Parts: sequence; structure tokens; C-alpha cells
Amino acid sequence: MIAGILWVVVWLLAALVVRAAFPLFAAVRIPASLIAGAIGLAVLQFAGWVQRTPTAADRLRQWSESMAACSDTLASWPGVLIAVVFAGLLLAKSDSGSHDAAAHGTSARQVGRAGLMVWIIVLGQTAVGLWITWLVIQPIYDLPNATGMLIETGFAGGHGTAAAMGTVFEHPSINLPAGLDLGLLMATAGLAFGLVSGIAWINLAIWLRWYTPAESDAPDAFQGGADQSDAASPGSDAPSTVVVGPDLGKPRVDGNVLDPLLLQAAWLMLAFGIGLALQQLVSWAGLYVDDWRGYAADSQSNGNVALRERMSVAGVLSSFPLFIYTLFGGAIVRGGLRLVGRSHLIDSHTIARLVAASMDVLVVAAVATLNLTAVAALWVPFTCLFIGGAVWSSFCLLGLSRWILPARMWFPLGLINYGMSTGTTATGFVLLRVVDPNLKSGAGEVYALAAPLSAPFIGGGMLTVALPLLVLQSVPIAASTIGITAVVLVLIMVGIRRP
Repeated sequence: MIAGILWVVVWLLAALVVRAAFPLFAAVRIPASLIAGAIGLAVLQFAGWVQRTPTAADRLRQWSESMAACSDTLASWPGVLIAVVFAGLLLAKSDSGSHDAAAHGTSARQVGRAGLMVWIIVLGQTAVGLWITWLVIQPIYDLPNATGMLIETGFAGGHGTAAAMGTVFEHPSINLPAGLDLGLLMATAGLAFGLVSGIAWINLAIWLRWYTPAESDAPDAFQGGADQSDAASPGSDAPSTVVVGPDLGKPRVDGNVLDPLLLQAAWLMLAFGIGLALQQLVSWAGLYVDDWRGYAADSQSNGNVALRERMSVAGVLSSFPLFIYTLFGGAIVRGGLRLVGRSHLIDSHTIARLVAASMDVLVVAAVATLNLTAVAALWVPFTCLFIGGAVWSSFCLLGLSRWILPARMWFPLGLINYGMSTGTTATGFVLLRVVDPNLKSGAGEVYALAAPLSAPFIGGGMLTVALPLLVLQSVPIAASTIGITAVVLVLIMVGIRRP
């Protein structure tokens, strides 16, 4: 843990120097945290190369082993840091409505549109994969229909889903033993593609004036995003580097009793802890219900076990990510303090800064620990599926999102979906950090509230596991492809906003 923190600090300081030395990074709006992640990725990849080199010096080999342990530590950070970010979203919401996201409000209609868009993206990935499998791959390769699921497995599902789906692809009715390797490689390629292309789409959107970040959200020369209210005013001769103003850690309690900044961190950690407790309680409740129903996993095959686990009550409830629970943990902390007349002890500005710091560290950890060592099998089918998934995900961001997602936040919310649909939610927040570093758009809150509408079912949920086992291998691929495509088209027509 200590080594991981030290290396993240070193990479961030190096990124500040690099960003200041090369104005191009500022011109294309690349934050220092993303540069730091790239530096960390290079360091960790070099350490991995040293480990694989038998002639490396002993001291260098010892260093590479310590870096491998550091990489394992950093790889676990993004999931935790995302939960910290969401713990602060409702915690930092001002009771008076002064917070930007609160001022606009989050309606059930916005949440519904966000959930619908995820269904369109993920089912569309399956439809595109099936079309490519049917028309391009199967005429050349003897591969099962379930090959078309690899885009959703790797892109929307990520490495965790790819690993879980490996047992499904090995099921005798599917017989795709290379599915695990292909899924992991698809997830790795999706992560890299999502980050690189996401930055390109951000610059395209700003150039075409599809999205104009508020002046206060524009990344400065060093930090790549901070609250500019404390910086020099536009047009002045003062340096552009942001200096944190006196509002940070604004006293809400006597400093002789407890440091004000520590108090705000305590509220944030309390919200995170309540979220953890809620997740555990819900998981126990699901297990209790399954036990009461006598719902036991089928031991006939690994594929059936995976399917039944996903379809159990505990499986559905455990598919909700931790950040959903910590989001409500923040609301519980603020609501509890409001109930006892002590909500003034929460300083929304300081909570927002702590959340922004968590996002910076999240970006560094997520980028630095990208898995670039997956081994490709069947590279031609993989390449065809990857291109199809990349084109579809890009079309959903640049085209469909403009007409389906809430008009006020379509691009920042679309970026979260884009990252989610090409790797992980952490990737989405890496991209969101570029255009909305202070989470003022409200996109993060809407995404979290909409997640339960899709997480249990697609992108690694029940339907992801059930489709190849129950449908794709028993229904002709032509019928499956046309049927899923028709569902996607209907969802698009339902979701498009009327003028």
C-alpha cells in the first residue's frame, strides 16, 4: 500500500513536469493524471519485461518483483475509488440547491433514458457480434454462434466477465475453449481503445461545439482540472496554475478539537462504510431468500453453475456494484445530519475537492495497471469482432447518445457509458475527468442511479450468461441475429427524443 502511494505521487509529479514542458498535452485537454497513468504503465511494463529476462541483474530483478506486487495493489484501487467518488456525490449536494447537479435536478426520466442507452449499447454489441460471426467468420472458421458474444463479454463486461464467461464458452453445447483467451484479449484491447479514442472524441466534440466545458471546468496548465474559482481571472497576467483557496477545509468545527479537513474526510469515509454495510446486508438477504427457496446451484456443468448463480436472488443482488450502495450511503449521512439539525457540518466544497482527488488517483491506477499481456488466439475473427465493437461503441457515443440521453448532459454521460462499454466504469470516469473534473454536470449521479436497470442483466449479468447457453446454440444464428437486432432498433425508436 505504502509503495503504491509513493509511486503514484512520483508519477503525478513527473506528469506535472511533462505537461508543463509539452503544451500539446494542454491543447488536447489531457489531464496530468492520465499522463501519470501512462508513465506508470510504462514503468510497470518495463518491470514485467525485466522479470521475463533471465539475464537481468539481481538487483534489477528484485526491483521488478517489488513492482509486480505494487501493480497488484494498484489494480485493486479503481473499484474502491469509484465507490469513494459516488459516496461524495449526494453527500456534497447542497441542501439549498447551490450545487450545480442539484440545481438541475435528477429526474426519473433522466435515469430511465440513461438506463435505456446502456441496454442499446450492450445489446447492440451482441447484435453486431452476431452479424460478423454469421456473415464473416463462420463462412471461414468452424466457430460456434456464441462467438458473437465476445464483444459484449470483453467490451461491456471487462476482464471479470471475460474470466467468468470462460467456463460458459467451454460448455459442451458451445465448445469454444479459446473463449477465455479471446474474451480477456477483447477486454484488454477495449480498455486501450476506449482511453485513446475517448480523448480523440472529446477533442472532436469540443471542436464541433457539441460540448463546451464551463470555464471553471477547463483543465489548467498543470493540474488538468480543478475549481478555477480560486484561480486568476481570465485575461489577467497571473499564472494559470490553480492555487487552492481558503475555502478548502472551511472550518465547521473548532480546529483545536478536530481538524476541519479531517472532519470532511470522516463524513466521506462514513458514507463509504455505510455503503459497504448496505452491500453486505443485501447480499446476506439474497442468500437467505435463496436458501428459503431451496435454490441450489446445478452441478452438472460449469456453464450451468454460472447461469444458475447469475439467476439466483443473491446473484442478481451481488451484480450491483459497490458504488451504487455508497451513493446512497452519502445520502444517508447527509439525511441523518439534517434530521438532527447538523447538516451545516458538511462542507460541500471540501467534499467535492476530496472526490476530485480520488478521481485523479483512480485515473492513475486504472491506466497504469492496464493488462497488455493477453495472448491472442484466432486473430482474424478477433480483429473483425474488435473493429465491429469499436465502430458500434463510437457510433453510440457520437450519434445515438445525442438523441437519447438527457440533452443537458448527453456528452459527459455518454463518455461514462463509452468507457463502461469499452472496458470498465473506471475508464468512463477517466474520460469524464477530462471534461467534467468537478462532477458538475450531474452525469455521474444519473449513471449510478440508472445502473440497477442494467447491471443485473447485461454486460456480465443474467442475459449475458443465458444467451449463449439457452438461445444461441439452439436457435439458428440468422434468427438470433435478426431478433436481437430488431430489439435494438425498437429500443432506439422508443428512446429517441421527439422534437
